[in-house]
This record gives sequence, structure tokens and C-alpha cells, in this order.
Amino acid sequence: MQFTSEEREFLESLISTPSPVGYEAAGQRVWLEHIREASDEVITDLYGSAAAKISINEKAPTVMLEAHCDEIGMVVQYIGDKGFIYINRIGGSDPTIARARRVNIHTRKGIVSGIIGHVAIHLQNRDNQKSPSWKDLFIDIGVSSREEAQELVQVGDPITYADDFEFISEDLLAGRAIDNRIGGFIIAHAFKKLAAEKEKLNVNVVALNAVQEEVGGHGARMMAYRLNADMALVTDVTHATDSPGINPKEHGLVKLGGGPVVSHGGANQVKLVEKVVSAAEKADITIQHEATSGRTGTDTDVIFYAKSGIASTLISTPMRYMHTPHEMVSMEDVWNLSRLMQETVKSLSRGENLMPV
Repeated sequence: MQFTSEEREFLESLISTPSPVGYEAAGQRVWLEHIREASDEVITDLYGSAAAKISINEKAPTVMLEAHCDEIGMVVQYIGDKGFIYINRIGGSDPTIARARRVNIHTRKGIVSGIIGHVAIHLQNRDNQKSPSWKDLFIDIGVSSREEAQELVQVGDPITYADDFEFISEDLLAGRAIDNRIGGFIIAHAFKKLAAEKEKLNVNVVALNAVQEEVGGHGARMMAYRLNADMALVTDVTHATDSPGINPKEHGLVKLGGGPVVSHGGANQVKLVEKVVSAAEKADITIQHEATSGRTGTDTDVIFYAKSGIASTLISTPMRYMHTPHEMVSMEDVWNLSRLMQETVKSLSRGENLMPV
């Protein structure tokens, strides 16, 4: 499937707009601007989660399409005497890949550029080499004193890598924050397609782009309670395990470009999973399967038990190199996941019964 110019522009803007945990407003404005015209109503909350509705009938069940908008990053923790900035992580950032990278510090006055310092190989103590922890890392912003630095940044300012994204082939997209801005793209794409066929739907639809997934699913927890949907199709990324160094016997086999990944077990409601699998078969969409022994590690974990329970299932995009500045996904998987969401929603009846017993 090819991009329209509008879709391409939306994807570029959505991924490029920094949205570290707790500071997602700029990215949410991009998402809402794109989806608003197709919506019957848009909703936001105090922490920045955003939702859009397609309303069919107040007595009809409601299905929620959910993704999270936040990205991992870093934060200014301490400013040293000489103006070097010491940092800590936000979410699951990896200190072992942070050295010698360009970063953007997001301040009230705008972006301050910096470089995470790294000792040149010529000067390293070969007898004392070790992987860095966050307390070992610092940012050089080109000043020489704490006072100079404090004119530019303050403790608590969020930080993201300066890396952008690019298509490294016609199909493969790589860059920072694709986890899970690609999910926000998917639910927006599915939502707009469903809105164009509103008269054929038997259920209300709400698309939720939630904040703070990377630190515990807080945004989804708040909005799941408020929106009170009957069903939820959650999308996030999952590990593609087809690159070197990963044991599929331990982590399962998921192939990049192999299709959307349907999760089984745990928070995934068995009858709704069956609906997703059936929709894939009828639409001739190739899917992959993933076992969940307990937690999914996604917003599904906090959505399914809201109020008296929301029938939920997780459908994931395969991703290589998760939580790095160069995450990689296949657009073929992305398009097929959006289509699978659409086909599942269209298969739902007004009197849908998902009771397993």
C-alpha cells in the first residue's frame, strides 16, 4: 500500500515531534489535528491523553482502538560546577548506547543542543572498561560554568536523542520514537477509514492515544476508566526476533515483515482474540502469534480490568532494535495491522456476546 501525501506528512510530523514521558502535548496536538475532522467528538484529559469518537448509537457497544504516544528519553538531574549536565533516564532508556550521541534538551525557552560525552579511545583505561550507568553520563552544551548552563536549562528538563527517521528501503522505516508513535499512526489511519464507512458500523468507535505508557500505563488507566468502552483493540510494538543474537526458543519467533502479531493469554480476552483471528482469515491478512505468560508489558495490562472489565486484545507491530535511536518496522506490517483493526471492528455486531462461559 502506498502513502497518500497527507498520510506521509502526518507520519513524518508525528514521529519527528518529541514527546518524552510527561511532556507529550506537542505530539498530541499533531495527532488531534490529523484526526479531528473525522471525529464526532474529541476528548482530552489533564495529563494529555487524547481520544476521538465515532458515535453510532448510545445503546450500541463501544470498541476502543488504543496506542500510546510517549517515548523514552532522559532528564536533567544535576548541573555540575563546570556546566556539564548529569542525566537520568525516563522510561526504559539504555545507558550502554547513549555515549557520543547528539541530544536535544527541551526547555521552556526552546531546544538546547548537546552531546553526551565519551572519552576518546586513545585515553581510555583499558584495564577498567565497563558499561556505563546513568550516573556516569553527562551532556556537554558548550558552556564552562553552572551559571552559564542554568541560563539555558534547568533540573527536570526532558531530553531526547536528536536522531530523526528515514526509510532505509521502500518498506523499512527506522528512527527514534517509532515505539509507539507508529501505533498512533495506525489507530488514526484505521479510525479515519472507519469514519468514512460509518453507516456500515454496528458499534461506536473511540481511538485513544494515551500518555505515560513507558512508566506504567498511567494515561491508559485514567482514560479507560473514563471512556468505559466494552472492547479494546490495543496496538504497540513487539520484538522482532529474526535478527542475530536472539534465541527464538526463549523469546518466540516474530519476523519483521511477517504480519501483525496477535497475543494470546493474560489480559487478552479469548473470544475477542478469536474475532481478530477470524477477521484476519476472512480478509486474507497474514498474522503471527505471540504467547503471553503474564503481563504483556503494554497498556493492555491496565485497560482490561477497568471498572467491571473491558474485553481486550493486543495486536502488535514487529520491531527490531526496540528502545534505541534506530528502531525499525515494516510498513507492510503497519498497513496490515490497520486493516486488521478495521476488519475486526466491522465484524462486530450490536449484540456482540464475548462471554467465554
